[in-house]
Amino acid sequence: MNTVTILSAIQRHVTLTDEETAFFTSLLLPQRVRQGEMIEREGEPTRCFIFVNAGCLMTYFTDKDDVDHVIQFATTGWWTGDLHSFTKQIPSIYTTKGLADSEVWLLPKASMEQLLERVPRFERYFRIIFQNSLITQQHRIIQSYSATVDERYLHFREKYPSLEQYVPQKYIASYLGITPEFLSKVRRRLMEKS
Repeated sequence: MNTVTILSAIQRHVTLTDEETAFFTSLLLPQRVRQGEMIEREGEPTRCFIFVNAGCLMTYFTDKDDVDHVIQFATTGWWTGDLHSFTKQIPSIYTTKGLADSEVWLLPKASMEQLLERVPRFERYFRIIFQNSLITQQHRIIQSYSATVDERYLHFREKYPSLEQYVPQKYIASYLGITPEFLSKVRRRLMEKS
């Protein structure tokens, strides 16, 4: 698998030497994920942080009534994984699966610790990534309280412009906190306005 995508994502935030780049890439484990395949399972500790090199993953929580609630879509160039489980090595409350055939890089916990100790620039890189993630989650929470469903849907389309092409409507509806039937009405209403 090619490291161009992951190295480009890192270079947007920090500059690495050739030696640092070689060390980092030596820690990565490539994995192919088929559509529908689970890469992280609820009830198991998250052993690796996941970078989507190509494709799309979905992370979701299953409630006591066996209803899935989509937490995140991770597309090419995004990191994903249950950070709480990964950090504390406790069972994850999330499941992550492929929504399309995907290629991912896995960064095991022990390798992450080595990386952060040996290449301090990665402390900065992951701090920036985690800050951006927190900001995104906070904005999503505020949107769920203050934005109309139409506004939330339009924001979703802006954030994930190509996702609707291959993600089932039920997952998009779950991400937005509505039913698939209501999402159909929202789409119809917005098409009539344009």
